[in-house]
Amino acid sequence: MPNRYLVIIAALTLMTGVAAGAFGAHGLKRAVDADMLAIWHTAVLYQLIHGLGMLLATLLAAHFASSLLNTAAAVMFAGVLVFSGSLYVLVLTGTKWLGAITPLGGVAFIVAWAMVAWAAYRAA
Repeated sequence: MPNRYLVIIAALTLMTGVAAGAFGAHGLKRAVDADMLAIWHTAVLYQLIHGLGMLLATLLAAHFASSLLNTAAAVMFAGVLVFSGSLYVLVLTGTKWLGAITPLGGVAFIVAWAMVAWAAYRAA
């Protein structure tokens, strides 16, 4: 996937993360209990961190001329969809079984960061 598209996806991930954070702070405060609100905030935090990670990996891909870094950015996006997405749906619907797939998103994050480290190691 071209870097330009990865930057667009990263920016949209960050934009929706900010919107989700605002919604959690203002719209959900009275609708869900404190435990569910904490889960929402965790989803927002990981979305924002990995949106920035996507931007970083994409920019580093150009610097190191490494397609592995582009792949890492895509894996981070998949992690956001699974990790944060499952937590958002859990909070909004109360569907508890979604908590079982959340760790798969966490594994995607770990794999993506390992890819970033491996790409930097190989570039040296």
